[in-house]
Amino acid sequence: MEIVRLLETRFENAIRQAMPEASPPDDLLIRPSQNPDFGDYQANFAMPLGKKLGKSPREVAAAVAAQLQVDDLCEPPEIAGPGFINLRMRQKFLTDSLATMVRDARLGVSQPSRPLTIVIDYSSPNCAKPMHVGHIRSTVIGDALCKILRFLGHRVISDNHIGDWGTQFGMILYGYKNFLDSKAYAISPVTELGRLYKYVRKLIDTQAAIARFESGELAKKIAGAEANVAALEAALAAAEASGDKKEKAKAAKTLKKAAADEAELRAEAAKLESLVADAKADPKLARDLANHPGMNDRVLAETAKLHAGDAENCQLWDEFLPACRDEMERIYRRLHVTFDYTLGESFYQPMLANVVEDALAKGVAKATENAVGIFFTPDELAPPACDVPMLIRKKDGAFLYATTDLATIQYRVKEWNPDRILYLTDHRQGLHFQQLFAAVKKLGFPPVDLRHVSFGTVLGEDGKPFKTRSGDTVGLESLLDESVVRARAVIDASSNNVNDSNNSDDSGNDHPCDGNREEVGVKASMANDDPTTETEKAKIAETVGIAALKYADLSQNRTSDYVFSYDKMLAMNGNTATYMQYAYARVRSIFRKTEVDIETLRRTSSSISLDTAAERALALSLMQFEAALDHAASDSMPHHLAGYLYELAGAYSCFFEKCPVLKAESIALRESRLLLCDLVARTIAKGLELLGIEVVERM
Repeated sequence: MEIVRLLETRFENAIRQAMPEASPPDDLLIRPSQNPDFGDYQANFAMPLGKKLGKSPREVAAAVAAQLQVDDLCEPPEIAGPGFINLRMRQKFLTDSLATMVRDARLGVSQPSRPLTIVIDYSSPNCAKPMHVGHIRSTVIGDALCKILRFLGHRVISDNHIGDWGTQFGMILYGYKNFLDSKAYAISPVTELGRLYKYVRKLIDTQAAIARFESGELAKKIAGAEANVAALEAALAAAEASGDKKEKAKAAKTLKKAAADEAELRAEAAKLESLVADAKADPKLARDLANHPGMNDRVLAETAKLHAGDAENCQLWDEFLPACRDEMERIYRRLHVTFDYTLGESFYQPMLANVVEDALAKGVAKATENAVGIFFTPDELAPPACDVPMLIRKKDGAFLYATTDLATIQYRVKEWNPDRILYLTDHRQGLHFQQLFAAVKKLGFPPVDLRHVSFGTVLGEDGKPFKTRSGDTVGLESLLDESVVRARAVIDASSNNVNDSNNSDDSGNDHPCDGNREEVGVKASMANDDPTTETEKAKIAETVGIAALKYADLSQNRTSDYVFSYDKMLAMNGNTATYMQYAYARVRSIFRKTEVDIETLRRTSSSISLDTAAERALALSLMQFEAALDHAASDSMPHHLAGYLYELAGAYSCFFEKCPVLKAESIALRESRLLLCDLVARTIAKGLELLGIEVVERM
């Protein structure tokens, strides 16, 4: 039951009746009240609407409230302050809505009147390289959005657009032909191919660094920066001598920036010098650098041969790909992530020449220095997106990511006729997608809502991109393994410190509530409720560990960077998967201590009692589930759902603390509270499921 949406409809009608000259605002600012003393919901639109109409907000609020038809939902509205409209839901509306949720497998969540077809492009790793920490955000955010949108009733098509044809294969092909360790390849093809990729990448980067170092370009820049700093120091001294404070401050600020620029150049030169020295000190690396000059051009040649259908390169590609795909699928199985389609770059290869020819024929693309690019004007794209063309064919005839992306959109529109396509990648690809979406418009593709759902970076404790101690990108599987090991330690520790009751909340959560302390005997009985077998503990550790890793990402605003911390993600308190799974297990433990058949109770219960503030607050929280889903879906922000589940667990903790369940005053009240507990467990389980996270019955 989406209360806000229901109230918005009623307010829109009231505004039209009270003020025919005014259109209802796009956002009526109807929000849950922060203080229950002021009601359950508050409408705050009167302030901006009054300003727009030149009327007193309180006058606007009174006029609208007089026309508002909400008797079936709320008590008479109250106007407060400068024009707030406070609303308190009627008890019968709440109990009737809860009764609907009890009997509804969808927990009262409605279906859309017009379902959308939405394609979600996410994860998208490059083949022949082990998946790393950089893939976790795209994978888990994309998977959660798929599940949420499907549950809301939309047709969702998930497509893992893997990199199985690009320049990285040129690196691997060259590495395979020149630096292969045959024994290592026989043992683990993907590991060896990953090593070859890194080694060829290192050779390319080292050659570029040596060329820059030996060119003297950086030394010239440093000399210029040094001279600039000297001149600015003189200017600062002159300003100090003149006594002009304003000029002195300006000169000091300019000098500070110039000195920082010089320091940055010197640090870069030192890094280059160190890299060159290390290369010369490593006999094998020095030999390979000497024997394989122009590595970048060699790799591009291997890539071009593959794209042109060279028999040897295509045969090797056919050999590499199955092992790479199997390795990826193994990781996805651990993450419980599946895709409807996995159509990589190679799938679109036969379409790329036509994409380029079509763009040229329409006059959208043109040749530029023997390559082909699509150009944009400032009217079409703001700088810097319009400053450079989007290349769709290189000088050597090879195609680019942009070419493949255009072919992919053409294919998806033709095959699936989507209303919307979401691309889950990090924020650094923002420029690419700005150009891509503008190119689609210029090319006259059928209209489709294209969205870049960007996200921030996973950081280490030092605030820099998360790396291993050696500076390598952290492998995704090693993250999963470590998370499971640490989850097992948490489970073993919690088994030795069981703490659960039906009227005590000493579990360390962040939602303590003052209240009665009864039924503490349940606490001791939890010792018999813990997982005991090694197999069960191992399974729970895998579930809890994977969940912790995923939820740590999903509980963050996706546009922000976040610091990776095992200790925080596995904490038994705060907004973590471990806490949420424990909250679910605690609710479910109540039903293992009663002979009530919950399925029968759902079918036969007459009503739910909401006579206490804690019961009412829990009811209101349960009824905000659909709003949380809508919010997460409309903004492509799964953290809204994670935040809602955490608040629901808090409302349950207060209810749990203040309202006896197993020792309720009557059978009717006991059954009512058992139904509330059941709704909480079902809502948490469904919410976590939509985030791609499993629950456990015991922890």
